[in-house]
Amino acid sequence: MKIRILILVLFIAVMAVQAQTSLQQYENVDFSEVTITDGFWKTQADKVESVTIPVCIHQTESVTPRIRNFEVAAGLRKGKFEGIYYDDSDVYKALEAIAYSLRNNADKTLEQKADEWIDKISKAQQPDGYINTYYSLTPTETRWTDMDKHEDYCGGHLIEAGIAYFKATGKRKLLDVGIRFADHLDATFGPGKRHWVPGHQEIEIALVKLYKITKNEKYLKLSDWFINERGHGFGTWKSPEYRQDLKPLTEQTKVTGHAVRAMYYYTAVADVAALTGNNTYVKTLKNLWEDLVHRNMYLTGGIGQSRRNEGFTADFDLPNGSAYCETCASVGMVFWNQRLAKLTGESKYIDVLEKTLYNGALDGISLKGDLFFYPNPLSSNAQTVRQEWFGTACCPSNIARLISSLGDYIYGYSDNSVWVNLFISSKATVPLKSQKVKMQVETNYPWDGNVKMTIEPEKRKQEFALRIRIPGWVKGEASPGDLYRFCNPQSSAWSLSVNGKHVPYYEENGYVVVKRSWTPGDVVEFVMPMEVMKVEAREEVKANRNRLAYQRGPLIYCVEGPDNEQVWNLIVPRDASISTKAGNVLTEKIVALDIDAKCTNITNDGTKVEVGNKLLRAIPYYTWCNRGNAQMQVWLPYKIETLTINSEVQ
Repeated sequence: MKIRILILVLFIAVMAVQAQTSLQQYENVDFSEVTITDGFWKTQADKVESVTIPVCIHQTESVTPRIRNFEVAAGLRKGKFEGIYYDDSDVYKALEAIAYSLRNNADKTLEQKADEWIDKISKAQQPDGYINTYYSLTPTETRWTDMDKHEDYCGGHLIEAGIAYFKATGKRKLLDVGIRFADHLDATFGPGKRHWVPGHQEIEIALVKLYKITKNEKYLKLSDWFINERGHGFGTWKSPEYRQDLKPLTEQTKVTGHAVRAMYYYTAVADVAALTGNNTYVKTLKNLWEDLVHRNMYLTGGIGQSRRNEGFTADFDLPNGSAYCETCASVGMVFWNQRLAKLTGESKYIDVLEKTLYNGALDGISLKGDLFFYPNPLSSNAQTVRQEWFGTACCPSNIARLISSLGDYIYGYSDNSVWVNLFISSKATVPLKSQKVKMQVETNYPWDGNVKMTIEPEKRKQEFALRIRIPGWVKGEASPGDLYRFCNPQSSAWSLSVNGKHVPYYEENGYVVVKRSWTPGDVVEFVMPMEVMKVEAREEVKANRNRLAYQRGPLIYCVEGPDNEQVWNLIVPRDASISTKAGNVLTEKIVALDIDAKCTNITNDGTKVEVGNKLLRAIPYYTWCNRGNAQMQVWLPYKIETLTINSEVQ
């Protein structure tokens, strides 16, 4: 007995030490300290606030029974559970999006609606902290008996929403509901209690966030415990590969199964690793990231090749028309890459984050903000349609909360460094160890590469390092690894000046670093040439053999029916000349590409007919399918080996 007690004491002591051993190179500046003024992203955030969030509210409250379920569970009306057992999560994600939106732009009416929902949620919570309307209202079901019924998944989104709402408004009612649920979890699961493998990862992320805001280490330990429950045969739903449960985490080397589950899992692992100093976790994550980015990621940053499992198949199996690339998976890619960037201080993770953000994720919401994609294919023969809502409605609220929380992703800070990761016009207060520094960024990115930064340290003179990411595309890298490459890779001649003068700098981990004594009003100008690059894929990617795609800055381009007489059955030479032109897709101002090509037309009987010069118009991928159903392609063929009309291979 004494030996057991000693072991327990030592375990607690080790965990306490680990919890104080951070591996992070920097922390992100919280969204509550950032105000976005950007012409590109403020437009997106305003759209989410004025259109998308009202759509989510209408669907959640009036069209579907999600809020009614809480009212019944709270005793405010009579009825029974309606809908799908994980529908509570969509209410919480909508509340999280509302919280971020309120921080961006105070809206009393919106805040009152959120408070109304929160009151109902609070009343629906059971005395022991448990909350889930499906189990509360379904007498034939017993809670915590089915790992796939998403009780913990819904609870995780509850906790995240409570934290976001507390940060945005200072109100803690929803946060307290989340804390009581987390305490219920801790009383139910953990070492010496019940085994449990969440059917859909999410609670692991939320518990780490809760630890950060409460400083209660039991939440961090419980998150780590959930992470390590996988791979030991405790899971009970679908295949182990599907739920990342085939092997213990530290033995995993390949991304498998459901893409969203995987991204949420690895995000939580990175969070725990950063706080506990677990280098084995970091090594595992780096291997998994390379497997994903080097062999299983689409050019848009989208992931998950197959509709069958909403996830991964085999290396280099990257079909375009049947690409699944769920919007939520792209949101998860943003989460995970942000965490890896903070862990390592390496810019390649922000490169992937940026590519996914501007392409694979942003494509999930229409330009008007009222229609959505669940899958995001890279080609379409006019069969792809944006929809008002979905039975499983995770994507609309997920993309809404990502766009509204974008302030979390722009800046980072360490003891004596300011990190600029994304080029988004904004104002921020950065908390360095010795003082606060106010940053103002002005840019027309992603349409041009000129970035102006005005620095205002609190003190008259203060030395610190300014670290500005040099995007991979500036350095001639289409994507980390060699899955995609520019046809003529070469580093662009970016430039940097302070107050109009060249200054000493050095490069480290993909950042240009200027370390100097800064004074209020110092102006940094960082200029990146915006050249149009032709992209090709590795030979192993059969779907893209003898094809090229086009990229300018972080944006991937596509050709679409409304701008072109033909989208399919064309051969576009590799040496086609390209020019840029200001344009619009609906009211969205864009930079379009005009491809002046000598095209060959493929007729329906397979005959090749030279059609001479033809001007193709390419638009940013995120803007497609906003003018009705239409044909679209990202990868254009320059040579035909196998001819199949209007399909994956022409």
